[in-house]
Amino acid sequence: MSPPVIVLTGATSGLGQLVALRLAEQGAHLVLPARNAQRAAETASLIRRVAPTATVETPIADLSRMDEVRRLGREIADAHAQVDVLVNNAGLHAFEARTTVDGYSEMIAVNYLAPWLLTHELRPALEAAPSARVVTVASEASRRHGTLRLPEDLTGTPAFRARGSSVLYGKSKLLDIMFTKELARRNATTNVTALCLDPGFNVTGLGREVRGAAIIERILRSLRIGDPDRGAGLIVRLATHPDYRTRNGEYWTVRGPRAIEPAAPGDDPATQKELWRYTEDLLLN
Repeated sequence: MSPPVIVLTGATSGLGQLVALRLAEQGAHLVLPARNAQRAAETASLIRRVAPTATVETPIADLSRMDEVRRLGREIADAHAQVDVLVNNAGLHAFEARTTVDGYSEMIAVNYLAPWLLTHELRPALEAAPSARVVTVASEASRRHGTLRLPEDLTGTPAFRARGSSVLYGKSKLLDIMFTKELARRNATTNVTALCLDPGFNVTGLGREVRGAAIIERILRSLRIGDPDRGAGLIVRLATHPDYRTRNGEYWTVRGPRAIEPAAPGDDPATQKELWRYTEDLLLN
């Protein structure tokens, strides 16, 4: 049998890189979209040192730009008759407000709109696989999302500094959970299982925006706080273990691990459907 084709975003550092290494050791054919060509090449080289026979593709795309997400999805779909797993892992917690070229808040664009659109573009290839998964990395930060307002939260560009950034980050992760649950309903009669998860606190996610991140990471590692292996292990299990094939639409936390319910109104099917309709209008019409 051919190795499973697994598309994994955000694999050039941190949690995603650990996941990529584990999947390579399992013999997966990896497609690792990346924004930076040099970091993509370094990641591919690292994977091949650990798994010399691994097949690794590193298409280049900026996930903050919806035109590049569309192009990426179509290129992957053209290259692969089927995709067995899509892991929407790429994300960021920005500590200052930034607006993308499309006019969206950067965190909403990268953390929510890009996974939604990439999943849409890859859906035919996922449905062509005998048994496919879409795994989206969310967060328990979603419980601190403030007040959800639709459709305003999809297109708004609120100003914030580091202290106020957590609400928008949490909101973007709540949208990921809601997207997963509505996707699961829409996939109920197909071979595609949709799951999402909270990978827990991971020190590997500190680097991009936090001042003194390297020092903080060394301290936390010495105290055995924020171990990324647990989060990476849960992502790999949700993506590949046969037991999760029947857990369509569930939100898992690394604490246990166990399936949990999201914060309101993310647990409301009507609001999930509403979010899907607004996102579809925004990105496809």
